[in-house]
Formats: sequence, C-alpha cells, structure tokens
Amino acid sequence: MSVRTSSKKILDRRLEATNLWLFHPDMPIAAQPSPFKYNVLDTEDAVGRAMFDELIRYSNQNLGDIVVVLLGGRGGQAMYRLINKLAATNEIDDLLGRLHVFTQDALAPMRMNNALSFVRDFERLLGENFFKKIKSFTPMLTETDDLENELTKYVEKLESLGGIDLFLLGFGPEANAASHLCYIKPGSGAKFDDIAGIIPISSTMLEHHISKFKIGGSTVSAEDESECRSATHILTLGPGAILGAKRIVQSIVDAATAPAKRESFRKMLDTELSDDPEKLEEQTGDNPGLLIRLHTNVGAYVLPDLFA
Repeated sequence: MSVRTSSKKILDRRLEATNLWLFHPDMPIAAQPSPFKYNVLDTEDAVGRAMFDELIRYSNQNLGDIVVVLLGGRGGQAMYRLINKLAATNEIDDLLGRLHVFTQDALAPMRMNNALSFVRDFERLLGENFFKKIKSFTPMLTETDDLENELTKYVEKLESLGGIDLFLLGFGPEANAASHLCYIKPGSGAKFDDIAGIIPISSTMLEHHISKFKIGGSTVSAEDESECRSATHILTLGPGAILGAKRIVQSIVDAATAPAKRESFRKMLDTELSDDPEKLEEQTGDNPGLLIRLHTNVGAYVLPDLFA
C-alpha cells in the first residue's frame, strides 16, 4: 500500500495502528442516538421488494440524479433479481437513467474480475441491461499498486455527485456479539468523521466473505479462492459516509446461515448508548454495528429467523 502524494489534499489521512482512515478535518460529523425501528417480513423476496420500494419512493420524492451505494452479500440479492427482471423491459428506464451506483467495500489487492469480487457478483445479479441503463457505476478499485490513491479518487467522485442518497446496508457478526457495517471492524480506530478506510483483513473475515458468496450462488474457481485468501486489506466506507447518507436501507436475511448475527443484533438493540459524544464514539468503535442507531432516517427489514 503506497502513500498518496497529491499536492491537492482534499482528504486528510490518519493512521490508527495499522488502519488508515481518510477524513475531512474541517467537516466534523455530529452523532447522537436516534430511535431505531425494524420491520419483520416473511420472506427474502418480501425484503427485496421492500428495498426496491424504498428506491422507488425516494426517486418519486427527489428530483434529479440519485447516488446509491450497493450492498454486497445476501442482503440485497432479492432486490437485485427483481431489478434485473425489470431492467429487461422499459418499465424502470427513467429511474435507471438517474442512478449513480457505487460499491461500499472490497478486498484488496485482488483482480477486478475475480468471482469473489463484489463487482462480479453485482454483474451476475443485476444483469447486463442494468449496467447499460444506469448513469454511472463506480467500484472500489482493487487491482492497483496504490490503494490509497484509488480510494481517494473514489471518495472524491462520490462527494462530487453530492454525497450518498440511499445507502444499502447489511449487518455482520463479530466476536463477543459485536457487529460491523460495511467492513468497519471493531477496534479499527474508526471515528465519526472518517469517510473511508483501508484496514488489515483477518482470516475469519476472509472465511465469512468466501462462505457468503458460495451460499449466495457464485461459482468460484480454485484460482479465485486462492487469490481471495491472499488479500491483505479491506477497503471500506467509514462512519462518516454512513452517518452522512440521506437515507439508509438495511436488510438482514441470512441469520439461518450466519447464526452469530442473532446475538450480535440483540446486543446492538440492547446496548445503552451514551449521551457523551466521546464515550459514544468509543462504543461504536468497539461495536460498529451501533452506527445504525445514530442515523435519523433508516428503513430496516429483517426475517423472523433473526430471532429464532
């Protein structure tokens, strides 16, 4: 991982142990506990329809282009299959023509055409018509010798479009019933104003990533799996990107295959959040899944098996 040396320093950088975070020093983000409600739906397809309805509702309420951050893994797959079918017609062409689509995290270094890349999975699920009709698609580039420079350019493009309108989020389990959003890991030093980061990856996270792709239906070659297991870092959007999004749509549909999410979700719900900003930041640093409870505009959709 090389160091960015551009003289036009839009983002500042901070090292927390082996974790690198990009932030705006002159744009602190305030965060405080907010009411959090979730909707329990019967099926994964129903969750996918609810997520799609969120996109339609947002597009009807807001004129102009829409910046959407896609969710990887199981959480968004039912929605993506629905969009794939509609994109084969002209039914949602006007909407698709307004979308600037971004990815939210990635393993690196890794070839962009690796089957375990979120980009390949999005292409498989959303289909060729979707990518032909949207206004732009911007992934995190992982096939590079300069991860920091590429991540900086990614953030700058995201912000040049006015920031995130709809942030599709999942929910990942961590040790001690903690949790992650995007790939913001507990103890990675993430602060509220961090927009994006590059953090070391653990073997546990690699196993979780590979497992969810295989369960989700991806065909993975031995070569792709070997390269993925050699990844050393995670590129991820940070707390500042989550808290700065205009609307968050969260889905949790895979507790049956990832049962640790049940205890993590319960801890996220039951944790008493501090009113002190510094202590609150410590709490979310130890358990990043708590960030969802600091956003004032969230639609969350889960399946009953999350409480089995």
